[in-house]
Amino acid sequence: MTVDDSGSGTGADGRVDPHAADPGEDPLALRLEGLILGAERRYTPFQAARSAGVSMELASRFWRAMGFADIGQAKALTEADVLALRRLAGLVEAGLLSEAMAVQVARSTGQTTARLAEWQIDSFLEGLTEPPEPGMTRTEVTYPIIELLLPELEEFLVYVWRRQLAASAGRVIQAADDEEMVDRRLAVGFADLVGFTRLTRRMEEEELGELVEAFETTAADLVAARGGRLVKTLGDEVLYAADDAGVAAEIALRLIETMAGDATMPELRVGIAFGTVTTRMGDVFGTTVNLASRLTSIAPRDAVLVDSAFAEELIRTGEAPASEAEAAEAAAAAEKEGEEAPVYRFALQPMWQRPVRGLGVVEPWLLTRRAAAGGE
Repeated sequence: MTVDDSGSGTGADGRVDPHAADPGEDPLALRLEGLILGAERRYTPFQAARSAGVSMELASRFWRAMGFADIGQAKALTEADVLALRRLAGLVEAGLLSEAMAVQVARSTGQTTARLAEWQIDSFLEGLTEPPEPGMTRTEVTYPIIELLLPELEEFLVYVWRRQLAASAGRVIQAADDEEMVDRRLAVGFADLVGFTRLTRRMEEEELGELVEAFETTAADLVAARGGRLVKTLGDEVLYAADDAGVAAEIALRLIETMAGDATMPELRVGIAFGTVTTRMGDVFGTTVNLASRLTSIAPRDAVLVDSAFAEELIRTGEAPASEAEAAEAAAAAEKEGEEAPVYRFALQPMWQRPVRGLGVVEPWLLTRRAAAGGE
């Protein structure tokens, strides 16, 4: 064993010797790190930045954007860290990305994968590494399990990312102009579990976790299956978006119907608004989003409230009549002409106008499914 200039011990093969590492670091944790990263610790942050040809200031910006903690000048970085810095800096040098955009790429990737990694360790991996035989420790099981799973999970992650990238690229290509690529007209919906705060005081932590997971899973599946996009989950609330008002309406009603059919689930309320939305790093912002959130807070239990712009869009696209009287007139006119009557999927009922904090006076509409349309 030799001692390098930072005091870390490395063996003749260049791998980190756990016995010579920081006394506070677990040897298995170091072995797992080497397995997952596929490389040994070789560089301090300064050495990694210099090797990548990047200033220490820019390297620090990239690392912090990716969510990595400051480590001083410990020798804890690998060849992969150097390569990542080179790639990001190369995109900037080639003029493909501005420096600010490269930092955004680092931040969005770091935030998304950090959540994925936490979920896999906390839920997925924890169950798989349960000792199969008495006397075995989880430590003895973890390494071989990760060794088997790592290449498969890596391939699957890349596959899903490419699929999602293709879908997002398709949406951008269909945008009417460059401005619409950033500020788009979307339907935005919030679905919120009623009385969740009271539940947190009554339920055990494990039960509460199972309820939230079931809600998020059900919502994610319904949103995806109907052609929407799940923007984010907030425990007792999910935020989704759709290009088409009819799609957003169908998702909302399906959520209500599905939750109502599950006796273990609390009641649900949904608010939807339609309008210009600013998209950044996979999230959505703007007045339309705020309005959808406010509509959710005032929606009755097991009901969907929408704003007037959303109602107008459903009427414009023929998904809902302006009123039941108009629907009856259209049906009578069609019958008289020997034609088929218009078929509407949804019904809209105007509610009392009310002031909404920060948004002025709002006229909500109650969205329901027309009995004649039925479910699929």
